Amino acid sequence: MAAPTANLSTAKRFTLGLQHAAAMFGATVLVPMQTGLHPSVALLTAGLGTLLFHLVTQRKVPVFLGSSFAFIAAIQVVGKNEGLEYATGGIIAAGLLYLVLAGLVYLFGVDRVRSFFPPIVAGPMIMVIGLTLSPVAVSMASAHWTVAVITLLAVLLTAIYAKGFFKLLPIMSGIIVGFVTAMAFGLVDWSTVAAADWFAVPPVMAPKFSLSAILTIAPLSLVTMVEHIGDITTNGAVIGKDLIRDPGLHRTLMGDGLATALAGLLGGPANTTYSENTGVLAVTKNYDPAIIRIAACVAIAMAFIGKLGAVLQAIPTPVMGGISIVLFGMITSVGIRQVVDARVDFANNRNLVIAAVILVLGIGGAVIPLPGGLQLSGMALSALAGVILNKLLPERIAPEAEAVLTGADD
Repeated sequence: MAAPTANLSTAKRFTLGLQHAAAMFGATVLVPMQTGLHPSVALLTAGLGTLLFHLVTQRKVPVFLGSSFAFIAAIQVVGKNEGLEYATGGIIAAGLLYLVLAGLVYLFGVDRVRSFFPPIVAGPMIMVIGLTLSPVAVSMASAHWTVAVITLLAVLLTAIYAKGFFKLLPIMSGIIVGFVTAMAFGLVDWSTVAAADWFAVPPVMAPKFSLSAILTIAPLSLVTMVEHIGDITTNGAVIGKDLIRDPGLHRTLMGDGLATALAGLLGGPANTTYSENTGVLAVTKNYDPAIIRIAACVAIAMAFIGKLGAVLQAIPTPVMGGISIVLFGMITSVGIRQVVDARVDFANNRNLVIAAVILVLGIGGAVIPLPGGLQLSGMALSALAGVILNKLLPERIAPEAEAVLTGADD
């Protein structure tokens, strides 16, 4: 049973909300720092998006929505080639694609839609995200390897040896230790912090739209939808309710999509359901969605603290590099775990072919030119290829084809 909150004092309820805010903070602000978007806007859109999600899901789902790592590489590419305004336009399109997926779930049922993303497709797709980002982590860490390694060790030691609630804060611990270490090496520029006001309106940014940016970013919703289903399933298991049925996966997808579209509209990163906060639910045994909404309000309030935004932007590159080594590696590991947990049969060359095509197209940065100077590339292309191959290839490849693939003699 969930610990009741109706009889708790306002101070205790607020403390529980702060705990959830602390759990989401590190990852939520890390994504904008990786992509050039503003951390304060990310906090604002995470808070507003979470409240919108709760409204759409009838206030039944204790989930917090924060910045999604799945979109980092695509935002970086679009931001470099066209500008971050176009990246946020692509994020809006990704959110709207969620609404299409929600409609399909409502019309055809969860199981039929899920059949497009079995573990042999979802696992390699998630691996591609982490492996594509790995050069970015190494490049950032190489700016000062000593600081990056100390930051990395702080994250690992906290994740492995910390007890209780602190075990949920490895990212925040790494940022704090890395920041202090960077200060010792004279790598922190305090000028922007000193110049910042205590109260400041987050610098929201109007989106711009291009078909190329949309084609680069929006298809990643196929990847994050798989993550969404897993998170909602896990959240339901923790609180003892079937959230896939009530309020329904179509509602949770709709809430996630609208929150992501709202984030893009204001210049923030795409949102996703946060397993960090599900972990807090499991630890506290308090499943009241109202506590999550308190955390959302805390995030919104934090967005207006100008000094906080300036401090976040002052975090040196090697600190973020050390953090990113762990995070991007963990993304890859999650993909591997999906394949392992599902016991995907790699003795079946059908599965080998699907995984191989997804990994090579995604990591290799394959590009298919489209009419009008547009192109389909990278993760979006690999995800599309995986979905198509999974539906087209038979469950067992003919013996002659198996012999060709394995190099065996006739």
